[in-house]
Amino acid sequence: MTDQNPFESIELATVRRIHILGICGTGMGTFAGMLKARGFEVTGSDENVYPPMSDMLAAWGIPILKGYRPENLDEARPDLVIVGNVIRRANPEATAMRERGLPHMSFPAALGSFFLDGKTSCVVVGTHGKTTTTALLGHLLTTADRDPSFLVGGVALDSKASFRVGAGPHVAIEGDEYDTAYFDKGPKFLHYRPHAAIWTSLEFDHADIYADMDAYCAAFAKFVALMPPDGLLAVSASYPEAVRMASAAACRVETYGFEDGADWQARNVTHEAGAAHFDLFHLGEKQGRFTLLTGGSHNVENALGAIALARFQGLSFEEIARGLSTFHGVKRRQEIRSEASGVTLIDDFAHHPTAVRLTLNAIGERFPDRRVWAIFEPRSNTSRRNFHQRQYAEAFDGAARVILARPLPTDRVPQGEELDLDRLVRDIDERGIRTQAFKTADEIAAEILKDVKPGDVLLVMSNGAFGGLVETLKQGLDGR
Repeated sequence: MTDQNPFESIELATVRRIHILGICGTGMGTFAGMLKARGFEVTGSDENVYPPMSDMLAAWGIPILKGYRPENLDEARPDLVIVGNVIRRANPEATAMRERGLPHMSFPAALGSFFLDGKTSCVVVGTHGKTTTTALLGHLLTTADRDPSFLVGGVALDSKASFRVGAGPHVAIEGDEYDTAYFDKGPKFLHYRPHAAIWTSLEFDHADIYADMDAYCAAFAKFVALMPPDGLLAVSASYPEAVRMASAAACRVETYGFEDGADWQARNVTHEAGAAHFDLFHLGEKQGRFTLLTGGSHNVENALGAIALARFQGLSFEEIARGLSTFHGVKRRQEIRSEASGVTLIDDFAHHPTAVRLTLNAIGERFPDRRVWAIFEPRSNTSRRNFHQRQYAEAFDGAARVILARPLPTDRVPQGEELDLDRLVRDIDERGIRTQAFKTADEIAAEILKDVKPGDVLLVMSNGAFGGLVETLKQGLDGR
């Protein structure tokens, strides 16, 4: 057995007990739930055990062993170990796993082996919008009674779940371009056996694992090469380089967006609080007027990709319209957490500068004539770097006021490549937007609660917990 192909020596049919290293990560914990739903005995270990994932695993009856120790393997007695991408080769439990010759594989490879054989794999890839688009595709298939399976990197508000294990032929998967495991440094989405796919966007991200844009694009080129001749690749017309790269696919390629010439187009788009309405055109022919509950132009564009794939899988326009009009989105994607004291508090996952800009635009469309605060934590390994210094300065133009969190020191960002937050404050301020930076979530909450007024919209953006800021603000607003 080798690290390059650690699973080759075991038969899938013999696996009953599965142990997961790094089980409390969002993707790993969700996959643990899927395996449990399929009837496997599942255990896991992690050193960062806290809600909400710890609560979810407890509700599913999945034991968590705290810390990484060789003794965990004695307790779990696994037939197979699944290794998360947070696990380093030197991890003591991973080291013991190799020394004992235990069969092991990555989460993406396991997903492919256990859930995709004999299924129609529908994969959503791209820099932005993957989670919401995958959740919408899963919702369209579910409301059309196709009984799909799906896996997303967030909690779908309609099902209150991040996965579904169905008996139908379709599996909707969020295809991440991040690396797979210490023994497989390729992108996760290469394991997902796509038959049909949506490519939402293409901008540089994950500077911690991709050296430059060329390396980033090369990962997506490998994904395009996986598409079978009888499949479909729907690609956003907003990203010409993605369209160009998609043209190399062996399958049918369809474009979508607001651009003239796109195969799938949204025209005459109108927005109101909590919804967007648009006329849908396919190859120049109007197919009807549709309503999407998750407003914002970027959500309408993502919906066009989901529509293209749903039609390819045989859904009628009537089934699609019903699904769009009943989809409430994903937790932490423009999720309204409070409207106390006349203030709307919104929690969002945005961290890339384009995502920040598009989210602010969507909030402006949803709440016109209201003062929007943008409260942002640069937490990801890319957002803490100065690679997007200029783009961040321009990303907050839709805000009336900006509050930034000072990133904590990390060894994941090389010296000299750190985001210059003081410069960012000055640059945004010079664009006519009052901007401040604070060290802690408590300081940020105190400043906001001191100055916020009825009618204001507080948009909190982070790909982490932000020190519990949303809950602190919610309690402060509730107590007014």
